[in-house]
Formats: sequence, C-alpha cells, structure tokens
Amino acid sequence: MNNQKSILFLLLSAFSLGGYAQVDEGNYITFNDRRNVVHGVYLGFSMGYGEIEGEDTYVAGFKLAYVANQQFELGFLTKGLYSRQNVFNPLTQDNADLIAGYAGFHFEPIFFGKSRVSLSFPLFIGGGVAGFVDRDVVESDEDNEVDVDVDAVFVVEPGVNVLFNISRYAQIEAGIKYRFSSKIELVDSPIDRINGFTSEIGIKLGIFNMGRNRYKKQLD
Repeated sequence: MNNQKSILFLLLSAFSLGGYAQVDEGNYITFNDRRNVVHGVYLGFSMGYGEIEGEDTYVAGFKLAYVANQQFELGFLTKGLYSRQNVFNPLTQDNADLIAGYAGFHFEPIFFGKSRVSLSFPLFIGGGVAGFVDRDVVESDEDNEVDVDVDAVFVVEPGVNVLFNISRYAQIEAGIKYRFSSKIELVDSPIDRINGFTSEIGIKLGIFNMGRNRYKKQLD
C-alpha cells in the first residue's frame, strides 16, 4: 500500500513539474507543442520593364495566390506585355508594335519567410497569345479599328525576388525574371519568340498569417 502511495505521489509530482515547465516568459501556457501551418491569401499587382530584341518592353501583372506557412505560394497569374518594336506590318502597310497576353500557374518557394526581408524563386507556367498591333492605333486617342496579327504562345518564366514584409497585410516584392516562350509564327515578322529579361516591382495585399496558435492561452 505504501508503495502504491509513493508511486502515485511521484506521478502527481511529475505532472505538476511538467505543467509548470510549459509556462513561458510571455505569460502563456502551452497545451501541446504541435506546430500549426499558417495560411494566407493575397492579391498582387506588378509593373515591369525589360527588352525584347533590344527594344523597350513594358509588362503589367495581376495574381491571386495562397501562401502556405510563409514558405510557399501557389496561385494564378496573368500578364500583359507591350514592346515598342516599330516593325513593318505587311498586312496593314504600317509600322507595328508587339503585344502579348498570357495567364497560368504561379509557384514560389520562399526562404526566411518569417523575417522582415526574405528571398524567393518564383516560377510561372502558362500560355496566351502574342502578335503585332499598328503603332498608329496604340498612340491614337480615337476609336479606330484594331488590326492585330496574333499567334498562340507558351511561356515559362523563372525568376528571383526579394520580399519586404511591411505588415501582416502588405508586402513589397522586387526582382528579375527571364521569359522563355515557344515560337510564334507571324506574317513576315523578324521576331519569332518573346524571350527576354524583365525587372519587376509589385505589391501584395491580403492576409499573410491568418492562423493563431490555438494551443496557447494567455495567463492572467
């Protein structure tokens, strides 16, 4: 009987010490040590500048993405591109500039995501169309009929970004990407691909940390 009482006393003592050890310096008590995955979602807008065949190229992007544990993004990205190529278009007997629009999947592993400044390696995979539009139509303020020679294009765009975590709800990104495209076949076009580097800057607005640790409770 005495042995049973001794064992019971030792067990109660161990549980008491364990409970005391779980009280941290921030006046919290932890019920278990399971690490929850932190979820997030945001809308992103970006602007970029680059070159195609040595000519000025401007890019605008919009994306909707899910963020897992501030370590990986998965989402949908769409982009528009305009390049001042000023090439002769035999269809309209006028000078034309290159335009493109494409959309697809956005993947982005993130390193040091919980720090103020982090590093990521975005990858876009998708497709759309590319072609030429008359320069006069682009520069005119009037409602003119648009003559466009287009072809389907497949795009893969890897890059590297620096991410600045402003708050739980906003983030600035800046980086460089390289666009690889499939071959496009346009009438008498000197350009058969829309490959090229682009420097981009953007803003993400949303909630990057929607989770709270349900296994901690603040003490009075």
